[in-house]
Amino acid sequence: MTMILYIAVMAGVTYLIRMIPFTLFKKKIKSRFIQSVLYYIPYAVLSAMTFPAIFYSTGNTVTAVAGTVVAVVLAYFRLPLTVVALSACGVALVAGFIT
Repeated sequence: MTMILYIAVMAGVTYLIRMIPFTLFKKKIKSRFIQSVLYYIPYAVLSAMTFPAIFYSTGNTVTAVAGTVVAVVLAYFRLPLTVVALSACGVALVAGFIT
């Protein structure tokens, strides 16, 4: 019974998070400043959630930094996501064997 209550509360919260902006902002936002802030919010939130997870994922800061550096460099050169992810994992694995 408590599991159903938990799921119902989570569904309600998720619905409210998605519904409240539609009810508060009925007119189109014309301010360029607010539009630019809203444009970058998803990137900022994604970064804030991802980077701590990257540095604590391996349990060793050296391997995490090595994998991150390789991922950033390969992404800068616009390589496919699969190549970037597998290369970063491989470098983190090899760095783990070395350290």
